[in-house]
Amino acid sequence: MVKLDRVEHTVEIPEGVSASIDGETVTITGPKGSLSRDFVSARHDIFQEGGALVVRIDIPRRKERALAGTWKAHLNNMVKGVTDGFTYTLKALYSHFPMTLAVKGSELIVNNYFGERVPRSAVILDGVDVKVQNKTEVVVTGIDKEAVGQTAANIERSTTVKKRDRRVFQDGIYLIEKA
Repeated sequence: MVKLDRVEHTVEIPEGVSASIDGETVTITGPKGSLSRDFVSARHDIFQEGGALVVRIDIPRRKERALAGTWKAHLNNMVKGVTDGFTYTLKALYSHFPMTLAVKGSELIVNNYFGERVPRSAVILDGVDVKVQNKTEVVVTGIDKEAVGQTAANIERSTTVKKRDRRVFQDGIYLIEKA
């Protein structure tokens, strides 16, 4: 089997976006904001070359090669976040009891889910904006893909069906679109 002697991944930095490396921390700044992340490894290198960031590993093993690809994906997500941002759209579905949704501080409150008297809540992470539109649509936006995705997952998980057959009782809040 042929062993690769070097793996290099290049992440292009578009016009209007700047990147800086301070030790193990990479900071990417764009029109929508700034994101920082630590990339810690003894064998991997991240450096700037022209208008791009380069992730390099010499004589990689399988997991080290995979980690280099993961870092490339993280850097691409950071660049996309500060230029375009991420938007997840969820929809509240119910058959009998109309649930009401409201954002209060750092929580999304779900009232009257299955006619329950105690409201359910979902945590909204820092840097994420959540809006309720048309009473049943929830729009989650932000520049950090992981925070936006985790907030959408928290909202979806807050309306899990308990002690009922999920095939029959399909009420809840579900992800319908990622952009």
